[in-house]
Amino acid sequence: MTLLLEHGHLDVAVRAARERGEWFCAEGAAEELCRSGEFGRALETMEPFVAAGWRAALWAKAEILSRAGRTDEALDLVRPDEQGRASQFVCRDFAELLAGAGRVDEAVDLLVPHVGESWIRTALVEITEGRDRDERVLELIAPHAEAARRSRDEGLWDYGCSDAQELQARVLERAGRADEAIRVLGEDIARRRFLSENTLVAHAELLARHGRLDELRELTTGRDARTTLPVYARALWDHGRVREAEAVMRDAIAADDWDGYRAWLSSALWRDGRPDDAIAVAEPGFSRYDCSNLLAPLVYALFDRPEELLHLLEHPLTAPHHGHEEFQHWWRAFALAGLGRVEEAVAVVEAHPDPWTDPRVVRAGLLGTAGRLADAAAELRDIGTIEAREELFEVLVLQGRAAEAVAVHPTVAEQRAAEAETAPVPRREDGYSVEPPF
Repeated sequence: MTLLLEHGHLDVAVRAARERGEWFCAEGAAEELCRSGEFGRALETMEPFVAAGWRAALWAKAEILSRAGRTDEALDLVRPDEQGRASQFVCRDFAELLAGAGRVDEAVDLLVPHVGESWIRTALVEITEGRDRDERVLELIAPHAEAARRSRDEGLWDYGCSDAQELQARVLERAGRADEAIRVLGEDIARRRFLSENTLVAHAELLARHGRLDELRELTTGRDARTTLPVYARALWDHGRVREAEAVMRDAIAADDWDGYRAWLSSALWRDGRPDDAIAVAEPGFSRYDCSNLLAPLVYALFDRPEELLHLLEHPLTAPHHGHEEFQHWWRAFALAGLGRVEEAVAVVEAHPDPWTDPRVVRAGLLGTAGRLADAAAELRDIGTIEAREELFEVLVLQGRAAEAVAVHPTVAEQRAAEAETAPVPRREDGYSVEPPF
């Protein structure tokens, strides 16, 4: 759906929704139609799914009606009964619809019975943004912020209210009371009356937004340095004090060689056009496992820059991605294909075939990456599997053959049948596979 709409094939997406029952095409097409003011067509696209009893479609229809100015119809369509009002999910969805229709007080009232839930408080703050209801929201959030503080005073960890302090500060700030927000959160941080690291980050970012860099620097000197120092360095960088930000982070690495400092500085140096310096900073973490591996963040930033990606992967300091060498093989093959060096790319995959469910599909993908779309399409047609047909769909769309692409894409029924044929994987009690891939 996303690919079809990105390439301007709205009518094809509408037809796929109507003729094939493709829900995501219906959802995306309806959104696109609403943007262009074609509310009637959006409703027509959604109606078969509503008739089938699909709850998401019913709410989507209500949203279309609301955007078309038919507010009462929209609200009547999904207005919750007593049972619905007991559901946090229903109340959140209906409150968003009410707020969108300008009936903000009704929306707030609907959420009040559920405001003890963290995600409902977040919804409350979001739907009242710019609606001149900040005082009411502050009244509702205040007891939960106090509960968080009281929990820490009593040596407890009531995570159910862990977000309330930062939400309170967010509303104070948008109400024009930033100094008060800074003072309140600052007192909480100083007295260790908070439950979540997010509260600490919120305070640091609040100081940064309002140029209180001296206070922010003081926050980075204590036990919370790992959390707050990156915020301070980012603030310095944003204020044009790039060399100072770099020095701050290099000093931190010298004192505490933590991966988080290296990750931040490496990414910042790369954005600043200093790839070799970025690699030198990150290299000690290139061979570490999973989340602490610092090669991956640099790679992800370069997927559309194959020459630089290959430079990174061929750098003499780059070590294998410990435990996940297949990623590095794929990255190298992808970079080579992006430079048009398809045979070299294919050779990498053929030398390391284990990770790939079907190396033939990978080869076709490399051909597509190199811009050889016709060759990629021919190979995928010959393979003919569900996976190959999904890839062929993308290639055909890129060739401007959207209707043909939809025709070759496996139906939902075919995809489900293919999944049913897959042998079940033995799993541990925590739900993870007992064998690779985990």
